[in-house]
Amino acid sequence: MAIQIYLDEILKERHMTSRELCKRVGITEANLSVLRSGKARGVRFGTLNKICYYLQCEVGDILRFDGQLEEEEDA
Repeated sequence: MAIQIYLDEILKERHMTSRELCKRVGITEANLSVLRSGKARGVRFGTLNKICYYLQCEVGDILRFDGQLEEEEDA
């Protein structure tokens, strides 16, 4: 995947569980799991804003581009 997710690393650095983050952000554990696994097709800016706020980090700390072009699969 062209966009790498580093949410687990940030959670560990902040000594926060994914369950705690879900409660603060107001999302389900299933949705956070999809994001953490890198299988999410998108994320709302509002959700990303809350994640960054509660983890006290920048978007670039969580999401990083690996330099590769990923072609979208036909639906």
